[in-house]
Amino acid sequence: MKQRKIPLRKCVACQQMMPKKELIRVVKTPDGELHIDLKGKRAGRGAYLCGKQSCFRLAKKSRALDRALKTAVLPDIYDALEQDFIKVEDEFIAGKDAVDDEDEE
Repeated sequence: MKQRKIPLRKCVACQQMMPKKELIRVVKTPDGELHIDLKGKRAGRGAYLCGKQSCFRLAKKSRALDRALKTAVLPDIYDALEQDFIKVEDEFIAGKDAVDDEDEE
């Protein structure tokens, strides 16, 4: 049986290629709002980050999200995203562990 191709994406901060399910997507919706999209299905332009806070801080410092989303991201929006990132980090790690367990079976 032929193995399925796993989609890869690049973290905008550390430039590391990883499977799509191991990254957190930040999306700019058509209305111009920025959200964290854990499912990866929300409409809009997306940028991917590792699930680590260090990568988020690096993206903030280097303004990587500005370039990837092709829009100016204000500092207060970065701060709000950082708070959301902290909240979803545990949920993301738990979801990633569940996917890893399913793959082993």
